[in-house]
Order: sequence, then structure tokens, then C-alpha cells
Amino acid sequence: MTTNQIFDLLKNTFGLKVLQINLNDVPQSIEITVKENYNLFIFLRDNDRLYFDMLSSITGIDNGPEGNTMEVIYNLYSIPFDLHLMVKIKIAREYAMVPTVSNIWKTANWHEREIFDLLGIRFEGHPDLRRILLPNDWEGHPLRKDDVLQERYHGIKIDY
Repeated sequence: MTTNQIFDLLKNTFGLKVLQINLNDVPQSIEITVKENYNLFIFLRDNDRLYFDMLSSITGIDNGPEGNTMEVIYNLYSIPFDLHLMVKIKIAREYAMVPTVSNIWKTANWHEREIFDLLGIRFEGHPDLRRILLPNDWEGHPLRKDDVLQERYHGIKIDY
């Protein structure tokens, strides 16, 4: 099944929740809305023609304060059909939250925690959303383009 066919199937099933297809991305991507995407991800995993049984990775991107958006990108793989699909969700910086998919794919748990830790994007419904790389009392999220690095941490000067 091609990305165009997957896009058409999702568009027919979910309508306005599926925004666009990006054929220039490698792998090709589909952009969806943040609202009610849980059923769309369940469909991608459980549909007999798709069966995206593996979540390879989740990535967060900060498009900068001037763009006022952030993105969460899911890389899915169907082992039996050898299909790759990238699913993108754009969100507003001031309300950086998407629903968790950790109850759909177990591998999402730590990916979502890393994105939360470094970018500050929250995953609604995550069973244990806390820092994973930085100390619990660290201030800010270092991969945000507007983050200001704290000068000291427990009395230690921070330089880079």
C-alpha cells in the first residue's frame, strides 16, 4: 500500500482529522490534527491492510517562537507489510500537549518522557510523565529555542 492509498483510507475514515500528505518527506508523511487522534492511531495499528505494529520512534521539534508551533513526529512501521509511515502533529507552543500513545505502543513511554524532558511537550494520559535525562529539579527544557540556560545548578556554574 502506498502513502497516497493510506492517506485516502485515513481521509475517508477520519475526515478533517487528516490534514495533508507530504510526498517530499522521506519517508512520506501524513499530518493529522491533535484532536481525537487516539482512534486514528488505533486504526493504524489494528487495520488489516495497514497493521503498523511497531512504533520506531517519536520526535519533538520546536519550530521557534516566530513560528509559534511545535511538532510531534511518529515513525511507524508495519512488519508484515514492510510499510513505513511518518505521522506529524503540529501544536501551538503555548499549549504544547498531545495525547499519549504509550497505551497503544509500549515503546512510546520513554520517547514521550524524553520529549517532555527536553522540549516541554506534555503527553496527556501518560502513566509516568517525569524527567528522564535531566534531574527532577532542572529548570526549563534545553531543546526549546526560547529556553534560557540557568547559570548555576546546585552552586555549580554551567558553561557550554
